[in-house]
Amino acid sequence: MSSIKTVVDWLTDGARSAPRPEGVLAELCQRMVRCGVPLWRVAVFVTTLHPDIAGRRFIWHSASGISTDEALFELFETEDFKSNPIAAVYAGRAPLRRRLFDPDCPDDFPFLRELRAEGVTDYVAFPLPFTDGTVHVATWTTRQPRGFTAGQFADIESIIPPLTRVAEIRALRRTATNLLDTYVGRHAGERILAGKIRRGYVEEIRAAIWLSDMRGFTALSERLPPHDLVDLLNRYFDCQVPAIIEQGGEVLKFIGDGLLAIFPLSAHGDDASAVCERALTSARKARTFVDALDAPLCVANKDAVRFGLALHIGQVKYGNIGGGNRLDFTCIGPAVNLAARLEKVASQLGRTVVASEEFVSHCPDEFVPLGEFSVAGFSNAQPVFGLK
Repeated sequence: MSSIKTVVDWLTDGARSAPRPEGVLAELCQRMVRCGVPLWRVAVFVTTLHPDIAGRRFIWHSASGISTDEALFELFETEDFKSNPIAAVYAGRAPLRRRLFDPDCPDDFPFLRELRAEGVTDYVAFPLPFTDGTVHVATWTTRQPRGFTAGQFADIESIIPPLTRVAEIRALRRTATNLLDTYVGRHAGERILAGKIRRGYVEEIRAAIWLSDMRGFTALSERLPPHDLVDLLNRYFDCQVPAIIEQGGEVLKFIGDGLLAIFPLSAHGDDASAVCERALTSARKARTFVDALDAPLCVANKDAVRFGLALHIGQVKYGNIGGGNRLDFTCIGPAVNLAARLEKVASQLGRTVVASEEFVSHCPDEFVPLGEFSVAGFSNAQPVFGLK
Protein backbone atom coordinates (compact mmCIF):
# COMPACT_ATOMS: atom_id res chain seq x y z
CA MET A 1 0.00 0.00 0.00
CA SER A 2 1.25 3.48 -0.83
CA SER A 3 1.28 6.32 1.67
CA ILE A 4 -1.60 8.80 1.89
CA LYS A 5 1.06 11.50 1.54
CA THR A 6 1.23 10.71 -2.18
CA VAL A 7 -2.47 11.61 -2.43
CA VAL A 8 -1.95 14.82 -0.46
CA ASP A 9 0.97 15.73 -2.73
CA TRP A 10 -1.13 15.02 -5.84
CA LEU A 11 -3.89 17.32 -4.61
CA THR A 12 -1.43 19.99 -3.48
CA ASP A 13 -0.01 19.98 -7.01
CA GLY A 14 -3.51 20.71 -8.37
CA ALA A 15 -4.62 17.19 -9.36
CA ARG A 16 -3.21 17.95 -12.79
CA SER A 17 -3.84 14.47 -14.20
CA ALA A 18 -7.61 15.03 -13.88
CA PRO A 19 -8.70 18.11 -15.86
CA ARG A 20 -12.42 17.78 -15.04
CA PRO A 21 -14.01 17.85 -11.54
CA GLU A 22 -15.57 14.41 -11.86
CA GLY A 23 -12.16 13.06 -12.86
CA VAL A 24 -10.61 14.60 -9.75
CA LEU A 25 -13.04 12.76 -7.48
CA ALA A 26 -12.72 9.46 -9.34
CA GLU A 27 -8.92 9.51 -9.27
CA LEU A 28 -8.86 10.71 -5.66
CA CYS A 29 -11.01 7.80 -4.48
CA GLN A 30 -9.01 5.26 -6.49
CA ARG A 31 -5.76 6.58 -5.03
CA MET A 32 -7.15 6.49 -1.49
CA VAL A 33 -8.39 2.93 -1.89
CA ARG A 34 -4.90 1.93 -3.05
CA CYS A 35 -3.60 3.56 0.15
CA GLY A 36 -5.81 1.28 2.22
CA VAL A 37 -8.81 3.53 2.92
CA PRO A 38 -11.83 1.22 2.35
CA LEU A 39 -14.19 3.71 0.70
CA TRP A 40 -17.63 2.58 -0.46
CA ARG A 41 -19.33 5.83 -1.46
CA VAL A 42 -17.96 9.39 -1.57
CA ALA A 43 -19.95 12.51 -2.47
CA VAL A 44 -18.94 16.14 -2.95
CA PHE A 45 -21.53 18.93 -2.94
CA VAL A 46 -20.50 22.30 -4.37
CA THR A 47 -22.82 25.28 -4.68
CA THR A 48 -22.39 27.49 -7.73
CA LEU A 49 -23.25 30.91 -9.10
CA HIS A 50 -25.79 30.23 -11.83
CA PRO A 51 -29.23 31.71 -12.64
CA ASP A 52 -30.99 28.32 -12.52
CA ILE A 53 -28.68 25.84 -10.76
CA ALA A 54 -27.89 26.06 -7.05
CA GLY A 55 -25.12 23.51 -7.07
CA ARG A 56 -23.66 20.26 -8.34
CA ARG A 57 -23.22 16.87 -6.72
CA PHE A 58 -20.44 14.43 -7.62
CA ILE A 59 -20.79 10.87 -6.36
CA TRP A 60 -18.18 8.11 -6.54
CA HIS A 61 -19.31 4.56 -5.82
CA SER A 62 -16.90 1.67 -5.48
CA ALA A 63 -19.05 -0.48 -7.77
CA SER A 64 -20.36 1.97 -10.37
CA GLY A 65 -17.85 4.82 -10.49
CA ILE A 66 -18.75 8.49 -10.96
CA SER A 67 -22.14 10.13 -11.43
CA THR A 68 -23.03 13.82 -11.38
CA ASP A 69 -26.21 15.81 -11.12
CA GLU A 70 -27.35 19.39 -10.60
CA ALA A 71 -29.59 20.84 -7.90
CA LEU A 72 -32.14 23.55 -8.53
CA PHE A 73 -32.69 26.25 -5.93
CA GLU A 74 -35.96 24.63 -4.87
CA LEU A 75 -34.02 21.70 -3.42
CA PHE A 76 -32.97 23.73 -0.37
CA GLU A 77 -36.61 24.21 0.61
CA THR A 78 -37.47 20.49 0.57
CA GLU A 79 -37.78 18.36 3.69
CA ASP A 80 -35.46 15.76 2.15
CA PHE A 81 -32.66 18.33 2.10
CA LYS A 82 -33.45 19.90 5.46
CA SER A 83 -33.38 16.48 7.14
CA ASN A 84 -30.14 15.41 5.42
CA PRO A 85 -26.85 15.45 7.34
CA ILE A 86 -25.23 17.69 4.72
CA ALA A 87 -27.72 20.43 5.65
CA ALA A 88 -26.43 20.18 9.22
CA VAL A 89 -22.84 20.52 7.99
CA TYR A 90 -23.74 23.54 5.85
CA ALA A 91 -25.41 25.16 8.85
CA GLY A 92 -22.89 24.22 11.53
CA ARG A 93 -19.72 24.40 9.42
CA ALA A 94 -18.32 21.50 11.44
CA PRO A 95 -17.58 17.83 10.66
CA LEU A 96 -20.24 15.24 11.39
CA ARG A 97 -19.65 11.53 11.97
CA ARG A 98 -22.06 8.67 12.56
CA ARG A 99 -20.61 5.24 13.33
CA LEU A 100 -23.59 3.31 12.01
CA PHE A 101 -22.32 -0.11 13.15
CA ASP A 102 -22.70 1.04 16.76
CA PRO A 103 -26.16 0.22 18.19
CA ASP A 104 -25.92 3.41 20.25
CA CYS A 105 -25.29 5.62 17.18
CA PRO A 106 -27.84 8.49 17.07
CA ASP A 107 -30.66 7.79 14.61
CA ASP A 108 -31.15 11.47 13.77
CA PHE A 109 -31.15 11.58 9.96
CA PRO A 110 -33.48 9.47 7.76
CA PHE A 111 -30.79 9.25 5.04
CA LEU A 112 -28.47 7.40 7.42
CA ARG A 113 -31.10 4.71 7.89
CA GLU A 114 -30.96 4.11 4.14
CA LEU A 115 -27.17 3.82 4.28
CA ARG A 116 -27.33 1.40 7.22
CA ALA A 117 -29.78 -0.74 5.24
CA GLU A 118 -27.16 -0.91 2.47
CA GLY A 119 -24.53 -2.16 4.88
CA VAL A 120 -22.73 1.13 5.55
CA THR A 121 -20.92 1.07 8.88
CA ASP A 122 -19.45 4.58 9.07
CA TYR A 123 -20.45 7.97 7.66
CA VAL A 124 -18.28 11.09 7.81
CA ALA A 125 -19.11 14.55 6.44
CA PHE A 126 -16.53 17.35 6.30
CA PRO A 127 -17.13 21.00 5.40
CA LEU A 128 -14.98 22.35 2.57
CA PRO A 129 -14.57 26.04 3.50
CA PHE A 130 -13.65 28.20 0.51
CA THR A 131 -11.65 31.41 0.92
CA ASP A 132 -14.70 33.52 0.01
CA GLY A 133 -16.49 32.28 3.14
CA THR A 134 -18.81 29.80 1.43
CA VAL A 135 -18.99 26.23 2.69
CA HIS A 136 -19.28 23.08 0.61
CA VAL A 137 -19.41 19.47 1.76
CA ALA A 138 -17.68 16.12 1.16
CA THR A 139 -19.03 12.86 2.62
CA TRP A 140 -17.24 9.52 3.03
CA THR A 141 -18.67 6.08 3.80
CA THR A 142 -17.40 2.55 4.26
CA ARG A 143 -18.87 -0.91 4.74
CA GLN A 144 -15.79 -2.15 6.59
CA PRO A 145 -16.80 -3.88 9.84
CA ARG A 146 -16.66 -1.38 12.71
CA GLY A 147 -16.17 1.49 10.28
CA PHE A 148 -13.04 3.51 9.57
CA THR A 149 -10.08 2.85 11.84
CA ALA A 150 -8.45 5.77 13.62
CA GLY A 151 -5.65 5.74 11.04
CA GLN A 152 -8.05 5.69 8.09
CA PHE A 153 -10.08 8.53 9.57
CA ALA A 154 -6.85 10.52 9.99
CA ASP A 155 -6.02 9.83 6.34
CA ILE A 156 -9.38 11.28 5.25
CA GLU A 157 -8.84 14.31 7.48
CA SER A 158 -5.41 14.90 5.93
CA ILE A 159 -6.73 15.23 2.39
CA ILE A 160 -9.54 17.69 3.26
CA PRO A 161 -7.44 20.92 3.14
CA PRO A 162 -5.81 20.23 -0.26
CA LEU A 163 -9.09 18.84 -1.64
CA THR A 164 -10.81 22.07 -0.59
CA ARG A 165 -8.28 24.18 -2.49
CA VAL A 166 -8.59 22.04 -5.63
CA ALA A 167 -12.39 22.14 -5.39
CA GLU A 168 -12.32 25.93 -5.03
CA ILE A 169 -10.05 26.42 -8.04
CA ARG A 170 -12.23 24.19 -10.22
CA ALA A 171 -15.40 25.83 -8.88
CA LEU A 172 -14.06 29.32 -9.62
CA ARG A 173 -13.34 28.30 -13.20
CA ARG A 174 -16.85 26.92 -13.55
CA THR A 175 -18.34 30.05 -11.97
CA ALA A 176 -16.46 32.23 -14.44
CA THR A 177 -17.72 30.05 -17.30
CA ASN A 178 -21.30 30.16 -15.97
CA LEU A 179 -21.26 33.93 -15.64
CA LEU A 180 -19.78 34.47 -19.09
CA ASP A 181 -22.25 32.02 -20.64
CA THR A 182 -25.07 33.84 -18.88
CA TYR A 183 -24.09 37.40 -19.73
CA VAL A 184 -22.22 37.22 -23.04
CA GLY A 185 -22.97 33.75 -24.47
CA ARG A 186 -20.96 30.55 -24.73
CA HIS A 187 -18.84 31.33 -27.80
CA ALA A 188 -17.99 34.85 -26.64
CA GLY A 189 -17.29 33.49 -23.15
CA GLU A 190 -14.86 30.94 -24.54
CA ARG A 191 -13.00 33.69 -26.36
CA ILE A 192 -12.84 35.87 -23.25
CA LEU A 193 -11.53 33.02 -21.08
CA ALA A 194 -8.98 32.29 -23.79
CA GLY A 195 -7.54 35.77 -23.20
CA LYS A 196 -9.12 37.72 -26.03
CA ILE A 197 -10.08 40.62 -23.78
CA ARG A 198 -8.13 43.58 -25.15
CA ARG A 199 -10.21 46.49 -26.35
CA GLY A 200 -10.20 46.57 -30.12
CA TYR A 201 -9.74 42.82 -30.50
CA VAL A 202 -12.18 41.84 -33.26
CA GLU A 203 -12.37 39.13 -35.83
CA GLU A 204 -14.43 39.09 -38.97
CA ILE A 205 -16.82 36.20 -39.26
CA ARG A 206 -19.72 35.30 -41.49
CA ALA A 207 -22.98 34.67 -39.71
CA ALA A 208 -26.73 34.59 -39.99
CA ILE A 209 -28.05 37.55 -37.99
CA TRP A 210 -31.22 37.58 -35.87
CA LEU A 211 -32.69 40.87 -34.68
CA SER A 212 -36.09 40.82 -33.01
CA ASP A 213 -38.26 42.93 -30.75
CA MET A 214 -41.64 43.04 -29.08
CA ARG A 215 -43.99 45.19 -31.08
CA GLY A 216 -46.19 46.42 -28.23
CA PHE A 217 -43.49 47.02 -25.62
CA THR A 218 -43.83 50.82 -25.40
CA ALA A 219 -47.55 50.61 -24.69
CA LEU A 220 -46.98 47.84 -22.15
CA SER A 221 -44.26 49.78 -20.33
CA GLU A 222 -46.62 52.70 -19.84
CA ARG A 223 -49.40 50.72 -18.21
CA LEU A 224 -47.85 47.69 -16.47
CA PRO A 225 -46.20 47.78 -13.02
CA PRO A 226 -42.41 47.24 -13.28
CA HIS A 227 -42.52 43.74 -11.79
CA ASP A 228 -45.21 42.60 -14.21
CA LEU A 229 -43.36 44.17 -17.13
CA VAL A 230 -40.13 42.34 -16.28
CA ASP A 231 -42.03 39.07 -15.77
CA LEU A 232 -43.67 39.42 -19.16
CA LEU A 233 -40.35 40.26 -20.84
CA ASN A 234 -38.73 37.19 -19.29
CA ARG A 235 -41.54 34.97 -20.55
CA TYR A 236 -41.24 36.55 -23.98
CA PHE A 237 -37.48 35.99 -24.14
CA ASP A 238 -37.98 32.41 -22.91
CA CYS A 239 -39.80 31.85 -26.20
CA GLN A 240 -36.72 32.85 -28.20
CA VAL A 241 -33.51 32.06 -26.34
CA PRO A 242 -33.90 28.25 -26.06
CA ALA A 243 -35.03 28.10 -29.71
CA ILE A 244 -31.88 30.00 -30.75
CA ILE A 245 -29.42 28.07 -28.60
CA GLU A 246 -30.68 24.59 -29.53
CA GLN A 247 -29.98 25.42 -33.18
CA GLY A 248 -26.42 26.56 -32.52
CA GLY A 249 -27.14 30.27 -32.26
CA GLU A 250 -25.46 32.70 -29.89
CA VAL A 251 -27.52 35.32 -28.04
CA LEU A 252 -25.30 38.40 -27.88
CA LYS A 253 -27.43 41.14 -26.43
CA PHE A 254 -30.79 42.11 -24.97
CA ILE A 255 -31.64 45.72 -25.84
CA GLY A 256 -34.74 46.50 -23.82
CA ASP A 257 -37.32 44.37 -25.61
CA GLY A 258 -34.90 43.66 -28.48
CA LEU A 259 -32.65 40.65 -28.98
CA LEU A 260 -29.52 40.34 -31.13
CA ALA A 261 -28.24 36.86 -31.96
CA ILE A 262 -25.98 35.26 -34.53
CA PHE A 263 -25.62 31.82 -36.07
CA PRO A 264 -21.90 31.76 -36.99
CA LEU A 265 -20.48 29.90 -39.95
CA SER A 266 -17.36 28.14 -38.71
CA ALA A 267 -13.92 28.71 -40.18
CA HIS A 268 -14.15 25.16 -41.53
CA GLY A 269 -16.64 26.25 -44.17
CA ASP A 270 -20.09 25.54 -42.78
CA ASP A 271 -22.74 25.41 -45.47
CA ALA A 272 -24.53 28.78 -45.43
CA SER A 273 -27.82 27.15 -46.45
CA ALA A 274 -27.67 24.80 -43.45
CA VAL A 275 -26.96 27.71 -41.08
CA CYS A 276 -29.85 29.73 -42.52
CA GLU A 277 -32.14 26.72 -42.18
CA ARG A 278 -31.18 26.44 -38.50
CA ALA A 279 -31.91 30.13 -37.96
CA LEU A 280 -35.22 29.72 -39.74
CA THR A 281 -36.12 26.71 -37.59
CA SER A 282 -35.46 28.85 -34.52
CA ALA A 283 -37.62 31.65 -35.94
CA ARG A 284 -40.56 29.33 -36.53
CA LYS A 285 -40.29 27.85 -33.04
CA ALA A 286 -40.04 31.28 -31.42
CA ARG A 287 -43.08 32.50 -33.35
CA THR A 288 -45.05 29.45 -32.25
CA PHE A 289 -43.96 29.83 -28.63
CA VAL A 290 -44.88 33.55 -28.53
CA ASP A 291 -48.30 32.78 -30.02
CA ALA A 292 -48.82 30.10 -27.37
CA LEU A 293 -47.98 32.25 -24.32
CA ASP A 294 -50.78 31.39 -21.92
CA ALA A 295 -49.77 32.88 -18.56
CA PRO A 296 -52.57 35.17 -17.29
CA LEU A 297 -50.33 38.22 -17.66
CA CYS A 298 -49.59 37.31 -21.29
CA VAL A 299 -53.19 36.49 -22.14
CA ALA A 300 -54.36 39.79 -20.66
CA ASN A 301 -51.89 41.65 -22.89
CA LYS A 302 -52.06 39.42 -25.95
CA ASP A 303 -52.64 42.27 -28.39
CA ALA A 304 -49.50 44.04 -27.20
CA VAL A 305 -47.22 41.00 -27.05
CA ARG A 306 -46.36 40.76 -30.74
CA PHE A 307 -43.18 39.25 -32.11
CA GLY A 308 -41.12 40.84 -34.91
CA LEU A 309 -37.94 39.41 -36.40
CA ALA A 310 -35.52 40.18 -39.23
CA LEU A 311 -33.04 37.63 -40.60
CA HIS A 312 -29.95 38.43 -42.66
CA ILE A 313 -26.59 36.83 -43.44
CA GLY A 314 -23.28 38.58 -43.95
CA GLN A 315 -19.86 39.50 -42.61
CA VAL A 316 -19.75 40.95 -39.08
CA LYS A 317 -16.97 42.24 -36.86
CA TYR A 318 -17.11 40.20 -33.67
CA GLY A 319 -15.14 41.24 -30.60
CA ASN A 320 -14.44 43.78 -27.83
CA ILE A 321 -15.80 47.29 -28.11
CA GLY A 322 -16.13 49.86 -25.34
CA GLY A 323 -14.55 52.65 -23.35
CA GLY A 324 -11.97 52.55 -20.57
CA ASN A 325 -12.13 49.22 -18.81
CA ARG A 326 -15.82 48.62 -19.61
CA LEU A 327 -16.14 46.43 -22.70
CA ASP A 328 -18.87 44.65 -24.57
CA PHE A 329 -18.29 41.52 -26.63
CA THR A 330 -20.65 42.03 -29.54
CA CYS A 331 -20.88 42.23 -33.31
CA ILE A 332 -21.12 45.28 -35.53
CA GLY A 333 -21.00 46.13 -39.22
CA PRO A 334 -23.24 46.97 -42.17
CA ALA A 335 -24.84 43.51 -42.04
CA VAL A 336 -26.04 44.13 -38.46
CA ASN A 337 -27.26 47.58 -39.43
CA LEU A 338 -29.28 46.14 -42.31
CA ALA A 339 -30.88 43.55 -40.04
CA ALA A 340 -31.92 46.35 -37.69
CA ARG A 341 -33.42 48.35 -40.56
CA LEU A 342 -35.28 45.33 -41.91
CA GLU A 343 -36.80 44.73 -38.49
CA LYS A 344 -38.29 48.23 -38.69
CA VAL A 345 -39.71 47.40 -42.14
CA ALA A 346 -41.28 44.27 -40.67
CA SER A 347 -42.99 46.49 -38.09
CA GLN A 348 -44.27 48.85 -40.79
CA LEU A 349 -45.68 45.93 -42.78
CA GLY A 350 -47.14 44.15 -39.77
CA ARG A 351 -45.11 41.03 -40.60
CA THR A 352 -43.77 38.66 -37.96
CA VAL A 353 -40.67 37.36 -39.80
CA VAL A 354 -38.89 39.06 -42.69
CA ALA A 355 -35.55 38.36 -44.33
CA SER A 356 -33.03 39.96 -46.63
CA GLU A 357 -32.36 38.90 -50.20
CA GLU A 358 -29.05 37.37 -49.12
CA PHE A 359 -30.71 35.24 -46.47
CA VAL A 360 -33.53 34.14 -48.77
CA SER A 361 -31.05 33.06 -51.44
CA HIS A 362 -30.15 30.15 -49.14
CA CYS A 363 -33.77 29.04 -48.52
CA PRO A 364 -35.83 30.52 -51.39
CA ASP A 365 -38.83 28.22 -51.04
CA GLU A 366 -39.62 29.51 -47.54
CA PHE A 367 -40.33 33.17 -48.35
CA VAL A 368 -42.42 35.43 -50.57
CA PRO A 369 -41.30 38.85 -51.89
CA LEU A 370 -42.81 41.90 -50.20
CA GLY A 371 -41.20 44.57 -52.36
CA GLU A 372 -38.25 46.95 -52.19
CA PHE A 373 -37.94 49.50 -49.41
CA SER A 374 -35.72 52.48 -48.69
CA VAL A 375 -33.89 52.05 -45.40
CA ALA A 376 -31.74 54.52 -43.50
CA GLY A 377 -28.03 54.24 -44.14
CA PHE A 378 -28.31 52.37 -47.44
CA SER A 379 -28.35 54.17 -50.78
CA ASN A 380 -30.26 51.49 -52.67
CA ALA A 381 -33.74 50.21 -51.88
CA GLN A 382 -33.57 46.82 -50.22
CA PRO A 383 -35.63 43.80 -51.29
CA VAL A 384 -37.59 42.41 -48.34
CA PHE A 385 -39.14 38.95 -48.09
CA GLY A 386 -41.78 37.57 -45.73
CA LEU A 387 -41.93 34.09 -44.28
CA LYS A 388 -44.69 31.98 -45.83
